[in-house]
Amino acid sequence: MSSNFRHSLLSLALLVGVAAPWAATAQAPISNVGSGSVEDRVTQLERISNAHSQLLTQLQQQLADSQRDVDSLRGQIQENQYQLNQIVERQKQIYQQMDSLSSQGAAAAPAPAADAGAAATAPSSSAADTASAPASSGDANTDYNNAVSLALEKKQYDQAISAFQAFIKQYPDSTYLPNANYWLGQLYYNKGKKDDAAYYYAVVVKNFPKSPKSADAMFKVGVIMQDKGQKDKAKAVYQQVQKQYPNTDAAKQSQKRLSTLG
Repeated sequence: MSSNFRHSLLSLALLVGVAAPWAATAQAPISNVGSGSVEDRVTQLERISNAHSQLLTQLQQQLADSQRDVDSLRGQIQENQYQLNQIVERQKQIYQQMDSLSSQGAAAAPAPAADAGAAATAPSSSAADTASAPASSGDANTDYNNAVSLALEKKQYDQAISAFQAFIKQYPDSTYLPNANYWLGQLYYNKGKKDDAAYYYAVVVKNFPKSPKSADAMFKVGVIMQDKGQKDKAKAVYQQVQKQYPNTDAAKQSQKRLSTLG
């Protein structure tokens, strides 16, 4: 019995070392183990051991619950990251399609004769530009997507111009404003109305300098100046693109243009 008792005490000492923070909640304090008969002491040790076992079981359950929560959060983070990647990829595709509009119109449309200050003047709608925009849904995201659809999918460029102009007026605080102005620049450039295009590009550069399209918008202003034969102004714009937006595609394109201007 004495040997078994010493073995029990040794096991208890090891257990207490692991579960010391929770020993106070045991049904019998360890300090009382030394009193009473051997049977009473063994009974007390059993109660303490059982109490510690219950605490360890609770801790293991809490740990398992916490792990499930972590796994759930990790899954949500991965799902959100996937959705964000999809949005970014879609935005890249839209930007590429936006840029293709100006490429389509550059060769066919003649450059209009205008003074250098035209880029700072808001364009006035002509009969050729006036088209009924779709009725507003009251939701900025929906109206913006509808305007994009008119330009990209339906190829209804005049209606798209009206839709983007209406969007800018109705949602002056929208995060889509830089894109909407850039779209108008692309659409007007595609129509050969380069002064009007320069105005909207300039709005992006001036009002939204941190927009992902600001560098491209400034570069397009330089292209328009170059198209109009204003080489010195074009060079100044290209140099500004390189200075303000280094390591961007717009800066690389500006360098190529500068090399041709001499």
